[in-house]
Amino acid sequence: MITVEDLDYRYGSQILFQEASLKVEDNWKVGLIGPNGSGKTTLFRLITEQEVPEGGSVSVPNRVRIGYFDQRVGEMSGCDPVEQTVREAGRVHELRQVLEDLEHQMGSPDYEGDLEQLMARYAGLQNEYQTLGGYDVEARARECLAGLGFKGERMTQDVGELSGGWKMRVALAGILVQQPQILLLDEPTNHLDIESIVWLEDFIRNYRGTVMMTCHDHEFMNRVVNRIVEIDEGKLRAFPGDYDFYLEQRKLEDHQRHAAFERQQAHIEREMKWINSYRAKARKASAAQSRLKRLEKLDKLEPPRSRRQRVRFKIPKVARSGDDVFVCEELGKSFGENIVYTSIDAHIRRGERWAVLGINGAGKTTLLKLVMGELEADCGKLKRGVGLEIGYFAQHSTELLHPETTVWQTMQGEFPSESMGALRKCLAGFGFEEHDLEKPTKNLSGGEKARLVLARMMFRPPNFLVLDEPTNHLDIEAKQSLLDALLSYTGTLLFVSHDRHFLQALGDTALIIEDGEAKTYHNGYCNYVELTGQAAPGIRV
Repeated sequence: MITVEDLDYRYGSQILFQEASLKVEDNWKVGLIGPNGSGKTTLFRLITEQEVPEGGSVSVPNRVRIGYFDQRVGEMSGCDPVEQTVREAGRVHELRQVLEDLEHQMGSPDYEGDLEQLMARYAGLQNEYQTLGGYDVEARARECLAGLGFKGERMTQDVGELSGGWKMRVALAGILVQQPQILLLDEPTNHLDIESIVWLEDFIRNYRGTVMMTCHDHEFMNRVVNRIVEIDEGKLRAFPGDYDFYLEQRKLEDHQRHAAFERQQAHIEREMKWINSYRAKARKASAAQSRLKRLEKLDKLEPPRSRRQRVRFKIPKVARSGDDVFVCEELGKSFGENIVYTSIDAHIRRGERWAVLGINGAGKTTLLKLVMGELEADCGKLKRGVGLEIGYFAQHSTELLHPETTVWQTMQGEFPSESMGALRKCLAGFGFEEHDLEKPTKNLSGGEKARLVLARMMFRPPNFLVLDEPTNHLDIEAKQSLLDALLSYTGTLLFVSHDRHFLQALGDTALIIEDGEAKTYHNGYCNYVELTGQAAPGIRV
């Protein structure tokens, strides 16, 4: 379906692809991976002919339809999500409008053209419309939107009133309803909750076509892809299997490459030692010269390239709090006529890690705001423990960064008496390299801003961390860095996340909010999944 041959492409002075080749077959589900800036989005743009190769070729068979979701949301307003999704369906929407116009002309008594020719054109376009699934496009739009979390009033409100995240879901639905032979998805799980992610997993697994995607969700990749394509130093390499299998294969290859290089180096050293010992002796000089010639002709292995190792940042030990960190009994909260909780009970003790789960709108973020004191409960008892130092990461936390301040100034300004080495190690642990330190925060991506806020919080951490979707916008490496750090955290943790790899590793206790009440699973998220068979309330694994 997709053929890349000897591709050359550079962005400015940076070489992205050099004699890169790849063949993607029909019905492959491909996870495209590589470091930030390695060319993942550029490859998508080359496939869709938005960019042109400098050398080589990127080709797709004629008449193969491509759907490309790139997270850029165009202007949306003046209609509901269903109509907007249909509009996003490209050729189907165009044909729908043309057919309606032709129907009007055929039914008009004033039409003076060749009616037979008009009807023949209508029949041809109608056949194409039917082939593309035009007659059930609205039903598919509703199905996709429902799967992506649209319910009730949100399904009928003007798309212009939706937040950026919900508009992104409409744009994604518009690509999915096109039913192209090739789906290119650039970070499709951003802005999605667990319920929507599980639905999208099922959609892609059952999709009759080729899918190539970038994704920062470890678990999603494992459940969906059957191939991994890696961009590495300008080359493209395909690995069979899921993401975990790729990691094992890469680790094995790196080990074998290193072992082969070490064996050859040891052989060369032994040979040179023998040659130097006997080359000056008459009886052995000829043999030594022969060995030297063989050694010179030896195909020398390149030193194995060491992949960039993730710098691990261990969170310092925190001050001890009281044994009871947060207790609530029969907690109730409403916003007007919208009843969020009727009765919530929870008892969080020192050192525990609580993961809060619930469907979209269940009140996960509301609970965190009640814990923080940003909201007041309508009824029930709420008590915070003694000796608490609370750190709160919310979705708006990145907006509080000063736009003109650099990464380094942000950290140094917060901790002026700390050593440069300690601050640099912390920043490196959250993925900031030397060349990143002088970037103004206004030039950082959403993921980079989140990493900076988290690094600042974790350098001198409080003893109670409250985190609302801390993994949003983080790539797999950054998520793992954060996870490594939190696993070393000695304080108490309360968090909301839709990343199941994160939940499985970190959630010792799961608080499930459903229908205004909460149930606690003290053996963690994995125990909740095992007992209920659900990845989240109402969503089967």
